[in-house]
Amino acid sequence: MDRARVGKPIAHTERLIFALDVATRVEALDWVEHLGDSVAFYKIGMELLTSGDYFRVLNELAERGKRVFVDLKFFDVPATVAAAVKGLTRYPVDFCTVHGNHAMVKAAVAVKGPIRLLAVTALTSLDQHDLSDLGFACDPRQLVLSRARAALAAGCDGVVSSGLEAPLLRQEIDHRLIVV
Repeated sequence: MDRARVGKPIAHTERLIFALDVATRVEALDWVEHLGDSVAFYKIGMELLTSGDYFRVLNELAERGKRVFVDLKFFDVPATVAAAVKGLTRYPVDFCTVHGNHAMVKAAVAVKGPIRLLAVTALTSLDQHDLSDLGFACDPRQLVLSRARAALAAGCDGVVSSGLEAPLLRQEIDHRLIVV
């Protein structure tokens, strides 16, 4: 990873990552056309995956000079996640998300190539009650910080968190991780 860029100011067109949370290729490309040069970075997630055009859209974004963030939150046994991440190296992908334990994240880091691997700290929809239901006794901020430290230890390039935890992460992790 280009650690020199971590913690450094970035262009406003790259600071904004537009979520293409749409169901079809047509909808995705309509948004890209509408936003034009004002957005350089796009996140594509699970909704578009089921359209059958996921990788077509990914390639079309790259052909238009856009950066691509694959947000599929890979979570499985280490070998399976590593195979999925390695498969993505055939495509023009800038960021990819994983969501799992240390061994799984390390396996993904080992094969990620130029892709910047982001660990999901906690889903933004989860509150304290949800975390308790999942067996976590800590508050969301503690969980996010713990998972960010684990991501750093495993070799991740960055983490995904809510805007509420981003200042805490920047303060506690000392700009060693990209915070999205």
